[in-house]
Amino acid sequence: MLNTNALRRILLENNTVAIVGLSDKWHRPSYFVGKYLVDHGYKIIPVNPNHEEILGQKCYPDLASIPHPVDIVDLFQRADTTPDYARQAIKIGAKVLWLQLGIINQEAQKLAQDANLKFVMNKCLKIEHARIFGGLNFIGVDTKIISSSRIKVISN
Repeated sequence: MLNTNALRRILLENNTVAIVGLSDKWHRPSYFVGKYLVDHGYKIIPVNPNHEEILGQKCYPDLASIPHPVDIVDLFQRADTTPDYARQAIKIGAKVLWLQLGIINQEAQKLAQDANLKFVMNKCLKIEHARIFGGLNFIGVDTKIISSSRIKVISN
């Protein structure tokens, strides 16, 4: 399991993210992640064979069709399909394989790590970015109430 410093390094050093399973529906988690990443300066590459374009970016039917380097492969796929995507990520020379929140597969982890890919499992790229870089307010958490200091009560 990667610690916060390792996640910070991944998010700072890798700017191009292929999102496998990116949806064009605004209410889907993958769309939220894609939009958030675009809004925070990342280049996203939608991988979805059912669409020509999502979030203003050209879609590709699979990872092998992407004509330029990919840093992070972010998977919104069933856990049982992730080993195949791990092999594809290795083949295209990705640096990181990221399995989204709720997606766990030990075989994909072993494949990625054996090929020297950084590997993140069962974490949301958007949530981790916001947690590490202070953007949790983008998802409605910044109430201005939570503080590390105690409130001083002034009595009359």
